[in-house]
Amino acid sequence: MLNLVKYIESKFINKNDFPLFSSGDTVTVFFEIKEGEKKRIQSFKGIVIKKQGKGLTKTFTVRKMSGEIGIERTFIFNQPSIKKIELNKKGKVRRSKIYYFRFLRGKKARVKSKEEKNRK
Repeated sequence: MLNLVKYIESKFINKNDFPLFSSGDTVTVFFEIKEGEKKRIQSFKGIVIKKQGKGLTKTFTVRKMSGEIGIERTFIFNQPSIKKIELNKKGKVRRSKIYYFRFLRGKKARVKSKEEKNRK
């Protein structure tokens, strides 16, 4: 059974190379949206809440604030509609899944960057 899964993954899933990032990093994901006949590229900029899974089915969740409303979106690493992932800022967090970030507002909802740590 495992050999069959590996065979299908190697045949049908194209592996994308994106920069290495982890939880707490701020990323911009550029993905293609199809609306009827038209295709366009849309960006989603936010903080990575979690990475999970293994192999070619790994996923990551990005959270952004739109006014007072928090929006989360889960992406599959090897999704063909993802065109580019841009790493904007490296963040310093102590956990791999920062679910507590959902409940923070205002100044508390900031993640320290790794560059700030190096300057001090």
